[in-house]
Amino acid sequence: MRKLIVFLIVLVILLVAVDRVAAAGVERDLANRIAAAADLSGTPTVTIEGIPFLTQAVSGRYPEVRFNLGTFSYGGVPVQNLRGAAYDVTAPLADVLQNRPTVRADRVTIAGTLTRATIDKYAPQGVKIGGNGQRLTASGEVMMGVKKVQFNAEMRVEVTDGGIKLQAEKIDGLPAQIAQFVSYTIPFKGDLPFDVKVTGVKSVAEGLEISAEASDVPIRG
Repeated sequence: MRKLIVFLIVLVILLVAVDRVAAAGVERDLANRIAAAADLSGTPTVTIEGIPFLTQAVSGRYPEVRFNLGTFSYGGVPVQNLRGAAYDVTAPLADVLQNRPTVRADRVTIAGTLTRATIDKYAPQGVKIGGNGQRLTASGEVMMGVKKVQFNAEMRVEVTDGGIKLQAEKIDGLPAQIAQFVSYTIPFKGDLPFDVKVTGVKSVAEGLEISAEASDVPIRG
């Protein structure tokens, strides 16, 4: 009985080791494919969720694959901590081993951060962006006629065609119609990885977090 128990323990350890080695190999392949698909200069980190891995590899379907792309320039706008997940990835093991371009994801989601420094860069002259992680604020001074007037305002943030719009509201110290001189748009030109489309934006401690997604995405090497 003792020998059987020892044998089973050794067998489990070997299976776990094989499972992790196999997972690491497929993660490297997917990392290279993602780097090529997203036109990255470096290699992203990739993690295949779920244990055991071998059952997923045999079936050729991975419910969730997470990746971190680092910093990405979106039409000249730096997006930091760009990370995401591919869901219901179809990657037959034979195709992965032979590097065939047949890996696809049913859905890909991505999120990244626009820092306060980036948000400030596009603000009108004299406008300083702040916030508490719940909502962005703006303060500073603008010209009214021949004199400068100080103000404080809350900023509403929304996704628009071609960028992220910051609209001033609840302005203290200025007439409401002056909001147009405090409001501005951070332009988005070009493409994000996997041709995802920006679908949302929210205020976070670091600045603004954008979210994007796409469906039926090829992940070619």
